Amino acid sequence: MRDRRGEEARQRRQHKEFRIAEPGLREEERVRLRELLSSVLTTTDTDSPLSESDLAEAATALWRARRKLAGAQDRAARQAGRFLSASQDALDAAGVLVQDHDRIPFGSGMALEVLLFQDEPDLDVERVVETVRPSIYLTGRRIQMGQVIVGRPAARENGETDA
Repeated sequence: MRDRRGEEARQRRQHKEFRIAEPGLREEERVRLRELLSSVLTTTDTDSPLSESDLAEAATALWRARRKLAGAQDRAARQAGRFLSASQDALDAAGVLVQDHDRIPFGSGMALEVLLFQDEPDLDVERVVETVRPSIYLTGRRIQMGQVIVGRPAARENGETDA
């Protein structure tokens, strides 16, 4: 009842020509309309056709494209890079975080899939030398584990390593 009075008051604020007439619905039509509205409003987002794996795949493709165009100097590549950056910003705003692991120190307890350990003579600690696939998080929850190649200090002549 209170909502109805408020609605009438809002309508009366407008000029008569701009007032919206009350719909001429019968009671059974109103009941059916309320049922339809409640079913639409209670629908969850889990019915979305986009799965987490699809989202992770799309974010990975965007990440790869941005890396490919990172050093490009021609005009078309720079423009494509700006479009990809805008796409990444939109994903960030939606709660999708794409984490690149290049050059970070590696520890055995990290949630990363190591594809290869390779000796690197200029390293003093184990370090990620290449990210093959980034880690992807959706609102703080990991939906894709990163894949990396880890460089480790080259063995010394006596067979020991710096660790």
